[in-house]
Amino acid sequence: MTNHLKGQSSPYLLQHSENPVDWYPWGQEAFARADRENKPVFVSIGYSTCHWCHVMAEESFENEAVAAILNRYFISIKVDREERPDIDGVYMTFCQAFTGRGGWPMSIFMTAEQKPFFAGTYFPPETRYGMIGFRDLLLTIADKWQNSRSGLLETAEQIVEAVHAGEDALDKEIDTRLVEQAAAIFSQTFDPEHGGFGQAPKFPTPHNLIFLLLYARIHKNQTAAEQVYFTLDKMRRGGIFDQIGYGFSRYSTDAFYLVPHFEKMLYDNALLILSYAAAYRASGRKDFLDTACQTAEYLFREMRGAEGEFYSAQDADSEGQEGKYYVWTQQEICDVLGERTGQAFCQYYDITSQGNFEGKNIPNLLQGQEISDQFSKERQQLYEYRKSRAKLHLDDKVLTAWNSLTVLALSVLYRVTGNARYRDVALSARDYIEKNLMEGDVLYVSCRNGIRSVRGFLDDYAYYAASCLALYEVTGNGQDLEKACRMTKAAMEQFMDPQSGGFYLYGTQNDNLVTRPKETQDGALPSGNSVMAYCLVRLSQLTEQEEYRLAAERQLAFLSAETGDYPMGHTVFLTALLYYQNPPTKVVAVLSLQEHAEDVRCRLSLYSDLTILTEETAEYTLLDGRTTYYVCRDHMCFPPTHEVPVF
Repeated sequence: MTNHLKGQSSPYLLQHSENPVDWYPWGQEAFARADRENKPVFVSIGYSTCHWCHVMAEESFENEAVAAILNRYFISIKVDREERPDIDGVYMTFCQAFTGRGGWPMSIFMTAEQKPFFAGTYFPPETRYGMIGFRDLLLTIADKWQNSRSGLLETAEQIVEAVHAGEDALDKEIDTRLVEQAAAIFSQTFDPEHGGFGQAPKFPTPHNLIFLLLYARIHKNQTAAEQVYFTLDKMRRGGIFDQIGYGFSRYSTDAFYLVPHFEKMLYDNALLILSYAAAYRASGRKDFLDTACQTAEYLFREMRGAEGEFYSAQDADSEGQEGKYYVWTQQEICDVLGERTGQAFCQYYDITSQGNFEGKNIPNLLQGQEISDQFSKERQQLYEYRKSRAKLHLDDKVLTAWNSLTVLALSVLYRVTGNARYRDVALSARDYIEKNLMEGDVLYVSCRNGIRSVRGFLDDYAYYAASCLALYEVTGNGQDLEKACRMTKAAMEQFMDPQSGGFYLYGTQNDNLVTRPKETQDGALPSGNSVMAYCLVRLSQLTEQEEYRLAAERQLAFLSAETGDYPMGHTVFLTALLYYQNPPTKVVAVLSLQEHAEDVRCRLSLYSDLTILTEETAEYTLLDGRTTYYVCRDHMCFPPTHEVPVF
């Protein structure tokens, strides 16, 4: 049996195209039918590598009896949250308001006018353990729709009004106290035994670590830096890092980073490359650099397409079991490597006959072993063997926002290593975006098999502009800076609220939904508003144009009001605020004939604006024929020097 999802390009929608549920994609056809037939709408939002989405699909959406109820009483819509972050963002707000939490799969019941009246996440097929079953929920809502609809409609109006009531507050002042407040809260919630902040589950949230690194540098706070280093070390040692094939899983289900939720997302790995590269530059620790490079290797090997694009995610499940692809028995290791080598490998990676995960083993280095390459050959053997077990589902759609983050991360990795491969791969991914996901100054959210999805949202423009800034910082190519300016202005035209400040999630070229939110809080991904603050601050510093300075200050003031009592949830904004308060040191390096630009970049802090000249000018000359640095900081310029600037 097929439904209305046949012919869609989204891997998530295609996974459900053979369900007995008569699914529609989001669109006018579904809502018009709901209005015509006087039925409520059920919207299920998820993504193709989501474990609990798979579970609910198997238990309910593939069940003929449940499908019959949905088809009789409801119009059902499937949404890929990665292709439609606007729909996901709007209804996640409702879900959190309704239940106090959110997640995927997200289950929303709404009117044909798109007004929600009930929301939740995963529902089991039958009522159990105090949780209503999906079948019972459907029948209850169908009954209320038929016999007491006014109550449902009143709830829908109240929810919409409550969400609107919290919008459009604007404080006119930039609150510089927020940086210290956030740093203090992080320090209070730091886990000194296992690393990370707060309790299990522990998400990497790399942008929090990047904020703390910058805070530690500017405020000379070694405690904050050591907390970041300790956390990065624990994550690298734990099962959240794939010790065999590299790359990071989405989060740790426990407090000590051993047992992950095994799906791997492009955005996590891009941001973690950035975090480990920044930590290497700050600390000089080679294990951090190795981790960044190994994570990049994972992306190149398993997540990169033939034209330089990066795919979205790998599934946690194989053969119907979460994590089966990644876990090992001791005997299996010895069978592959031989008894003697296998036993040594097992001892090093904490692999035992009892196991550490459901009778099997997640390789890890949490017992304090030295991180080394002593088993590199054996890891490769096991990696090749593991590939023969099963094929993980790959979500091969290409997302503009996530590819832009990857361009940014690889640009920084090039900056700290001088390895041109990282720069070239970043440029290739950027070229793919411009060829396949852009028309003029218009970005699109995603593409797959040559088919583009809808026009881009705020995150697409903000992340892409940030990636252009990162490329400019490593190439010095004025075209990259011009692209950052152009796309930032396009974002201001499409998404900015000129009255109350901030940027809307969707813009003038997107579909209208029941509300038009401004997402400001960072989650697993930085919010578009936070990244726009960073772009505006950096453009004001790099171009010295008044237009960007005023826009940056307005955005920082808006976000100061939005940050409120939860500064920990807005660390990318706080990173932008640190840049605004403490402009990076400007360095002009005039190269001698014996030096390469990569050598100079590798020596300097990431927290600097570097211009490299290969020839002398009237203003900048070589001293004694050797590479010469001209440094300006805090409105002062210092005498030229041969010494690498330390600041």
